Amino acid sequence: MAIAPPQDPVNATLVKKTTAAAGKNPQERTASPSPAIQESAAVIIIGAGFAGLGMAIRLKQAGIRDIIILERSDRGVGGTWRDNTYPGAACDIPSNLYSFSFAPNPNWSSSFSRSGEILDYIYHLVEKFDLGGYLRLQENVTGIAYDEAAGHWSATTDHQGEARQYQGRTVVMAQGPLSNASFPAIPGIDRFQGHKIHSANWDHDYDFTGKRVGVIGTGASGVQIIPELVKQAARVRVFQRTPGWVVPRLDFAKPDWQQTLFRKLPVSQKALRQLLYVAHESMALAVIWNSPLTRLAERLSRAHLRRQVKDRWLRRQLTPDFTIGCKRVLVSNDYYPALQQDNCKLITWPIDCISPEGIRTAEGIEHQFDCLVFATGFEVGHSGTPFPITGRQGRQLNEEWKSGASAYKSINVSGYPNLFLTFGPNSGPGHNSALVYIEAQLDYAVQGIRTILDGKLKGLDVKPRVQREHNKAMQQRLSKTNWNSGCQSWYLTEDGFNATMYPGFASQYARQMAQLDPADYQVLK
Repeated sequence: MAIAPPQDPVNATLVKKTTAAAGKNPQERTASPSPAIQESAAVIIIGAGFAGLGMAIRLKQAGIRDIIILERSDRGVGGTWRDNTYPGAACDIPSNLYSFSFAPNPNWSSSFSRSGEILDYIYHLVEKFDLGGYLRLQENVTGIAYDEAAGHWSATTDHQGEARQYQGRTVVMAQGPLSNASFPAIPGIDRFQGHKIHSANWDHDYDFTGKRVGVIGTGASGVQIIPELVKQAARVRVFQRTPGWVVPRLDFAKPDWQQTLFRKLPVSQKALRQLLYVAHESMALAVIWNSPLTRLAERLSRAHLRRQVKDRWLRRQLTPDFTIGCKRVLVSNDYYPALQQDNCKLITWPIDCISPEGIRTAEGIEHQFDCLVFATGFEVGHSGTPFPITGRQGRQLNEEWKSGASAYKSINVSGYPNLFLTFGPNSGPGHNSALVYIEAQLDYAVQGIRTILDGKLKGLDVKPRVQREHNKAMQQRLSKTNWNSGCQSWYLTEDGFNATMYPGFASQYARQMAQLDPADYQVLK
């Protein structure tokens, strides 16, 4: 399937529909005549990616329809998969597992889907569950604040330069951790006179034919981009700081008979999903904790490297010196072959600076380029918040999270009642589908929101002691994982605090999220 460009016609149609539907959702809510308050709702959802749309679906299924979804983009829904349209963009989790269990797609074209097909699935969710009326596009949230006396949250937004305000009894943060592009702190980055492209904001109009291209970053996006660039550019130079563990991608086209079987016998697709789930759960024993399976996984990865790279010196440059799982494991069949093409070269010297003409490395050589590609990922919220969040008694979450983000069960923070996080602190998976974790969070949030609305409560606030004990146990468990084994990764803050990953099986995480215990919370009436 061709990768959808940023302004693809399907999403353009959704943009038109959702813009027309603004203020005309199923509740037929009328916007306030006051410019101060645009609209009020029982639930404000921030973000229209997988988590935000999934939250709206689960709320609707629970009978809660007084919802607003605030989305900062003018290009509609999709989040990460709307923004990441670079050549080769794909998911490294099997399609039948990287989808919602309550909305299976029998029509996946391959075992690992490209970004365009995942985006089509997201569009399908909007259409199938009639979410268009809840969406408010081009609403860039600039801050949220809790009114303790009134028992509601206010969200301020920037709508094309106009300040707006929305009120909600509850707020769900679903903007996702992979939403703000990250550029490396390299001296001279603004001096480069050629073309610059970030993987999260791909320029589809730029023609790489005959160009000299430098690629900075060899992580998950880099290993997908580089094989595609090698096919087009005259010369590609790949700047690697540290090599990663790479495993084969067991990808194949789905036969027509399988799609037909899934449509006519949905239980067969459910069974396959369960098999994939169990298989990925077993990988935790290799990548989360250092065990005999860890050594086996490393041997399999080295065998993949030996099979694809014959040159001993290049193999040495591509061999990691850290435990598998300490950084994100990369999944690719074509990254190693791409590095060995005549027009491609791996450069392992540290980058000294970026010059107007290209990149100067530590040994003093300047490499000249027409274009620099930054496959350098996203600003992940280890600490701080994406915008000011004001809780009870004027508390500022940004200040409280400066030394590292923490929450209760990754979803609630003491002092910030009625606020629910998705993909919050310590909910990152190292071995399984992120959507498995997100689904558990969505259903937990529904329980909390229902408790607040049905009980007509001003607030539901997790007790400080409960959150403190939960996170003490969490950090003790994390200290025994591969993530905390000594390598530098985006999983950790600069001082080594792990605010990102969950130290256990996905099934363990789902069990802890299965039931909200009112005894863990202070009720505000």
